[in-house]
Amino acid sequence: MISPKSVFVTGANRGIGLEFVKQLIKLPTPPKYVFAGCRNPDTSKDLQTVAESNDSVKIVQLDVTDQATVDEAYKTVQSTVKDEGLTLLINNAVHANLVELPDVTRDMMKINFDVNTIGPLMMVKTFLPLLQQASNQQSDLEMSCSRSAIINISSDSGSISDNYDGIYHGGLYPYKASKAALNMITSCLSLDLKKDGILCSAIHPGWVITETGGPNAEISTETCLQYCMEALELMKGEKWSGILYDCINKKIMGW
Repeated sequence: MISPKSVFVTGANRGIGLEFVKQLIKLPTPPKYVFAGCRNPDTSKDLQTVAESNDSVKIVQLDVTDQATVDEAYKTVQSTVKDEGLTLLINNAVHANLVELPDVTRDMMKINFDVNTIGPLMMVKTFLPLLQQASNQQSDLEMSCSRSAIINISSDSGSISDNYDGIYHGGLYPYKASKAALNMITSCLSLDLKKDGILCSAIHPGWVITETGGPNAEISTETCLQYCMEALELMKGEKWSGILYDCINKKIMGW
């Protein structure tokens, strides 16, 4: 199993993000620190409950569209991990306007790109010194989520090559376009960070029963995380960096 010394999960107050926190602290060798980023810590009751039961979980106020909170989050993490750096960054925060062409608006496009695309990029840019520290600390390890890694939670709906029949039977322009852009950012980051030994990949977690996925989705967050954790364990070595991986069907997807 993976054994990251520290992890930062964005959008950790509910859904997939919250389940990531729960599963990370159950690892055979759990992280020393799990930083759970969310916009409103005071109202994130489920996350508070998890943090109260495990001292390794640190709730961090974070809005990925607000650089000031990203900078403050960096300071919090840096002061905690010190020279060990940050092992794993999971960019999970999401905004989803699932609308077709007649209903799409300029504002919808902007907020989806701000949260789903620009947010993850700015998180990586800001936290890169800590990710580099972690990689250097364990330079004897191959690329992996136990050395230093960035995992972007993407979607099969962001795959242009798999969009031949209109996944989900519609354009879903804001969400799909922002995830396609996230995939390109993931590919670019994997090339830029190769020299640092930092793995960077995107994963499709499946259609999950969450506030975003809706009640008619296919799998629970618990089942989703079973597949996601298996995927993170598989990702060892350079060949696993710069890919879009379908956790449910266990295959590398086309961009």
